[in-house]
Amino acid sequence: MSEDKPAAKAPGEGGRLLAWAFKNLAGPPEVAGAVQGGSRQARDAWKEDLERRKQWSREQRERKRAEREARRAGR
Repeated sequence: MSEDKPAAKAPGEGGRLLAWAFKNLAGPPEVAGAVQGGSRQARDAWKEDLERRKQWSREQRERKRAEREARRAGR
């Protein structure tokens, strides 16, 4: 009495639901033109947003550095 069972999947491979989600929701695995696609306005807005995020990170690092220096000077 042998039963035809599908082979066990490796850990982390997911199941039917995950396979369906990737196939139907994540889209095709092609990335050709992903960054180049879209309008010039969208690309420029993305670049501006990235620069704002970098600037915020720089400001936070500078603020923390100044706080550390102030604590050291206060000791």
